[in-house]
Amino acid sequence: MDVAITADPAQTRRTNDAPTLPTASRVPGGWPIWVGIFSEMSEFAMMFIIYFIAKAHYPELFNDGPTRLNTLAGVLNTLVLLTSSYCVAKSMQAIRRDDSTACVRWLWLAILAGAAYLLIKSWEYHWNESVGITKDTNTFFTVYYYTTFNHMLHVGWGSAAVLWAIMGIKRGSFTAQNHGGLEAVACYWHMIDLAWIVIFPLLYVLR
Repeated sequence: MDVAITADPAQTRRTNDAPTLPTASRVPGGWPIWVGIFSEMSEFAMMFIIYFIAKAHYPELFNDGPTRLNTLAGVLNTLVLLTSSYCVAKSMQAIRRDDSTACVRWLWLAILAGAAYLLIKSWEYHWNESVGITKDTNTFFTVYYYTTFNHMLHVGWGSAAVLWAIMGIKRGSFTAQNHGGLEAVACYWHMIDLAWIVIFPLLYVLR
């Protein structure tokens, strides 16, 4: 004899009304890029610690040093990097709309901004030499060259990463549903810009 089993409506309501557990928050770009970012930030943090230690020992050199630098070059590079971050942010908005054409266009503008930074920084180094400033001039300029050259390398690496992202978009690797790699590049680029936002006032403005 067949026995029909019917669900208890009250039990069904209790099941449907049960609260759902929250899903784990997604880390933009994934954990690996953030491990790299924290490593890079630790490196820059060490440079900043060295800066303050050296400044404590040689206050007169660190008061005079910024007045001898080309402030215009520092301001231009700050504007260029802020512009590049804006372009990268706009590229992320575009990929989330699945507008790969606009995304690539914004990323090319970010690369142009990165190239402008490298050109301005190279010109600044040439200007320094023309007025007799080298890494051996004094402790301030040793810190200045070590910090800014290291940051310039990061801008170069970041620009190469953005170019890689452009190639990925053209291959169809990044879409509105799958763009974690592009997010990772964007996070790294913003870290580079953040480092400069700290470097600029320390070396060019503070006395």
